[in-house]
Amino acid sequence: MGHSNSGFSEAGLRRLREVLVRHVESGAIPGLVALVGRGDETHVEAIGTMRHDGGAPMRRDTIFRMASTSKPVSMAAAMVLLDECRLRLDDPVEPWLPELADRRVLKRIDSPLDDTVPARRPITVRDVLTSTFGLGMDMTSLGTPIMNAIFERGLTPDLPVPMPEPDEWMRRLGELPLMHQPGERWQYHISNDLVGVLVARVTGQPFEEFLRERIFEPLGMADTGFHVPEDKIDRLPTLYAPDPQSGEFHVWDEAKGGRWSQAPAFPGGGGGLASTADDYHAYFRMLLNGGMHGGERILSRPAVELMTTDRLTPEQNAARNAMARDNVHVSFGQGQHGGWGFGMAVRTYRGDYASVGQFGWDGGAGTSTYADPGKQLTGILLTQVGMSVPNSARLIHDFWTTLYQAIDA
Repeated sequence: MGHSNSGFSEAGLRRLREVLVRHVESGAIPGLVALVGRGDETHVEAIGTMRHDGGAPMRRDTIFRMASTSKPVSMAAAMVLLDECRLRLDDPVEPWLPELADRRVLKRIDSPLDDTVPARRPITVRDVLTSTFGLGMDMTSLGTPIMNAIFERGLTPDLPVPMPEPDEWMRRLGELPLMHQPGERWQYHISNDLVGVLVARVTGQPFEEFLRERIFEPLGMADTGFHVPEDKIDRLPTLYAPDPQSGEFHVWDEAKGGRWSQAPAFPGGGGGLASTADDYHAYFRMLLNGGMHGGERILSRPAVELMTTDRLTPEQNAARNAMARDNVHVSFGQGQHGGWGFGMAVRTYRGDYASVGQFGWDGGAGTSTYADPGKQLTGILLTQVGMSVPNSARLIHDFWTTLYQAIDA
């Protein structure tokens, strides 16, 4: 990282590299790729190796499993459909997702699955895009009948059974009652996978095909998709989930023969993408540019503004704030931003070094991707260490703490 005239200080960028190197040299993080951009200036660091026991060095074009940082990118497909008036925010989803018609809602979160009342109204497109349609990953309700049923039916990635293809996934989803009334409460993750099914049914195209045509190819995101082709598989590092007690590195997913080595039955918008730092930089720069990439418009400016500003009422957001505040021992401090747009967190208060208005998200595979419109800043940090232990989360915190200090003007 050399001389910069875009508002990064040279000393700040040197210190950022030193912090990243320290995490790798500690042995906690085998390798990483970090990209920071401001205006037309971009700096990239590739540090460490593809495996914890050595192997090939990390490179700028290393492909990572993006985990939940898939959410801000996959949501763009729905925004295209809003722009083209093929979806309207307050239309019911039943014409495309008939499995979600005539919903029943649990009387209490821990009720048996047949202890329900009728939904007060249909589920709308807005409910799905804001993660308030009534079902989600509620880590405060583990062990309840509804959470057990979500896991048993394969409605979340590989926990404990593989996800089925989209129509079967919808059939299983439609068998379950909602946890909360439509529009009542923010809930994590399942809505983002549901967005992919909705897009595919509205367009008549596979979700990945539509994303590729309308988002990935126009932005030059040549290494982004729901699996990694054979001719690129050597650029995918081993993914680790260290043991929470011993810290020993356990392999969660190998590159060759692993989960991303072939097209999945379910292309999960909530966590299924693989990508590179430069591909994600192109996407977040497009958002910072109000939907423009070079001379081409990818999304309308109002669509970008809608995605990247807080969409939640105080009542809807209470659950999100409680999850972030009360589960720091599980999330290691991630998720405390205050607000949520479409598919991404939006910072609504100054809780750390990042500015109000920053938007993006983190991933359980050790990924962090945000943009800051006020400072025209993009930061991408990618590792191969899952958040079964705090190592990658601590690296992410240190990355952002140091990056914001490196801004001169």
